[in-house]
Amino acid sequence: MKKVLLTTLFAVFALGAFAQSDSYFGEKISDKGAVAATELPKKMGSKEKMTAKVTGTVESVCQAKGCWMKVKTTDGQTMRVSFKDYGFFVPKDIAGKTVVIDGEAKMKTTSVAELQHYAEDAGKSKEEIAKITEPKRELTFVADGVIVKK
Repeated sequence: MKKVLLTTLFAVFALGAFAQSDSYFGEKISDKGAVAATELPKKMGSKEKMTAKVTGTVESVCQAKGCWMKVKTTDGQTMRVSFKDYGFFVPKDIAGKTVVIDGEAKMKTTSVAELQHYAEDAGKSKEEIAKITEPKRELTFVADGVIVKK
């Protein structure tokens, strides 16, 4: 009887250890009320910035440290997501995963130097980096918290 009980307990704990769950980074947030990243540009309209909770698919992540990620929005576009006060990072292997981010979306003109830095972080070649010669007006997001869905 003891062997059956111990075996059962061991199996339950082993399954629990291997069960995947959502991963949280930064502030602990929930996914309640999140809008699709594809809807965010429309929701922003002509606003320069707004508080938002968004869910979307990660296209790429900074391969240096996980200090930013790109989330797919509309028409093949992406939104660069950075993390509040450089206070946390995300795993570098989450491309293709669904995330929920909570924070502030804003329109920003990104300088050539910053765009080149991001390209370097993404592992682009020197030739690709050299082709970046114009600043870019783009949708960005500063996340207070991130959920990486299982």
